[in-house]
Amino acid sequence: MDFNLTFDQLLAILPPAELEGELKSFSLSGIAALERANKGDISFLGNLKYKSLVSKSFASIILLPKSYTGSPKANQIFLRIDDPSRGLAALCSYLESSLYPPPKSEIHSTAWVDSTAKLGTGVAIGAFCFIGKEVSIADNSVIGTHCHIGDHAKIGRNSNLHPGVKLLSRCEIGNDVVVNAGVVIGSEGYGFDQVEGSHKKVTHLGKVVLEDDVEIGANTCIDRARFEETRIGAGSKIDNLVQIGHNVRIGKSCLIVAQVGIAGSVEFDDNVVVGGQAGFAGHLKIGKGSKIAGQTGITKNVEPGAFLKGNPALPFQLAQRISILQKRLPELFNRFDDFANKE
Repeated sequence: MDFNLTFDQLLAILPPAELEGELKSFSLSGIAALERANKGDISFLGNLKYKSLVSKSFASIILLPKSYTGSPKANQIFLRIDDPSRGLAALCSYLESSLYPPPKSEIHSTAWVDSTAKLGTGVAIGAFCFIGKEVSIADNSVIGTHCHIGDHAKIGRNSNLHPGVKLLSRCEIGNDVVVNAGVVIGSEGYGFDQVEGSHKKVTHLGKVVLEDDVEIGANTCIDRARFEETRIGAGSKIDNLVQIGHNVRIGKSCLIVAQVGIAGSVEFDDNVVVGGQAGFAGHLKIGKGSKIAGQTGITKNVEPGAFLKGNPALPFQLAQRISILQKRLPELFNRFDDFANKE
């Protein structure tokens, strides 16, 4: 793939760099890891433990931390910058528009848009979309193909719904929100009452609200509240395949990794970080700035700033010590057997 990017353009995109080496010619063909890069590729050293790979790499250009002391091969350039990972991120952001160009600001001929819907300027609606009654979509938002926007739903400015998103009735999305493919927002909450030996559905009449600058990963489901709202705070980022139950409230700038399950009415304060596959029982309060390691089971309230691991959840350092000691149990039992045999 040729990105039609000159070397001078590349330098303008990247942060200020110290240059070493030279190239006879340059045509950026791709971005690759150090060990897989070929001529025409750009690569980077994001972690110093992999620095031995730099001298073996065939990349034409390598982004390096300023502390790296090696020298480039012939027809190779080293660019030393403060943060190679962020430098590469800047390049990827620039290239995104050529790889994934934004759709035209138009309504596709196969989309159904109710006559009562209100669309701002620059809105793009892809093929086979459904836009319901009294829907409001603000300026420059993009609705990808096969999306369903339910009646009375609201979408703010500059938001992007990727293909196959279901935003159900009366749910609200703020400005600069990204919702990835297959997400369901406003699905019915999971609630049943046992009546005469059978399970009777509890009706959920509420909605979901995503505040500004939220990102939701692919195939995540966020249930609507029973009466009021399920809310995701501004700046929070939720990974793929996360289940968020009814009446949950996520604070601002939280990070929730893939396959987390959050039962109904849990409240997260701001800046909470949750590792993959962690689970939360219902009606809990998770304190500000707390960290929950992957696969942790949370059954009690979490204090602000806590760092928990395991099931049941324990302070991280204690859980680590127990894990180390468990590995030594076979040795301990063997020592007991030897002692018993000697007796």
